[in-house]
Amino acid sequence: MEVPLEISYRGVDKSDFIDEIVRRQVAKLEKMCTYMVSCRVVIEKRQMFQRVGNPYRVRIDVRVPPGHELVATRDSTEGDLHDRLPTTIRSGFDAMRRQLQELMEKQRGEVKAHPLEQEATALVTRLFPVEGYGFLTTPDGRELYFHRNAVLNNDFDRLELGTGVRFAEEMGEEGLQASTVQIIDKPGVRAASEAEEEYSPG
Repeated sequence: MEVPLEISYRGVDKSDFIDEIVRRQVAKLEKMCTYMVSCRVVIEKRQMFQRVGNPYRVRIDVRVPPGHELVATRDSTEGDLHDRLPTTIRSGFDAMRRQLQELMEKQRGEVKAHPLEQEATALVTRLFPVEGYGFLTTPDGRELYFHRNAVLNNDFDRLELGTGVRFAEEMGEEGLQASTVQIIDKPGVRAASEAEEEYSPG
């Protein structure tokens, strides 16, 4: 991930035992979605609901380019921190995996639907502007190198993490790499347009 994992405790003592469970679950997410940008996990004790048997809540927040934010929340049943909470954490990550799978399938569908069969679609997941190169990650998890000279219309300086691009593959000196890289989707553009539609009058 571009951003290190963040685990926050609210009203609950920090626990190496719980940390390790979370890290194992996040590793599974990263293996499943190699271009995931960040993951934030909040574990809290909900004092006001303790009497009704829901003392713990787990919230998982994952960002996936371009501009997607996925959230899964689970409440635990009444019990000890080291007893019920691991089950709640795993349940939350199960829900997150389902959301990720749905998103990735949608992204793959968009790639397959593209009329230019000789080309593919990917996201910029690593970028080194000074050195003049970067890496693309395809929906099936492959990572491909590209050089600034491979970016069409001299658009290398417009690239940022999460930019959607169309590209072709060619054999370079060190294996397959991306060529004829063309910007097709900037991060946040789709989210902004959706927000405008949501808040437009009528």
